[in-house]
Amino acid sequence: MTAGQSYLLGFACAGLVGAALTWAIGPALRKEVAAGLILGLAVQAPLGWWTLRSIGTGRFQLVWVLGMLVRLALLGVAALVLVPAMGWRMTPVLGALLATILAMLLVEVLTALREQSGS
Repeated sequence: MTAGQSYLLGFACAGLVGAALTWAIGPALRKEVAAGLILGLAVQAPLGWWTLRSIGTGRFQLVWVLGMLVRLALLGVAALVLVPAMGWRMTPVLGALLATILAMLLVEVLTALREQSGS
């Protein structure tokens, strides 16, 4: 399995687990949790792919730092602009967004470790 395939599999698993948890959380918070999940997956997909493609190149550290700054900026923009503009509750949106970003970072790390080990 290639690194790309591993990343896509991890992405799909994280998305499915997130969707199941969103469904299980109940209707009162579902909209906000789903928004956080979708935002996280939408931003994380290209950032993770970009990071994995840069492994082993001279630009890896730059790509990783820029990706982390984009993730941090997403949290800030969501908290300061998007959540108030949409009338959402802060905690469910940011909690789901942060959990999604962390889950996808774990997928990146595991994929990168697998790629580097040659397995």
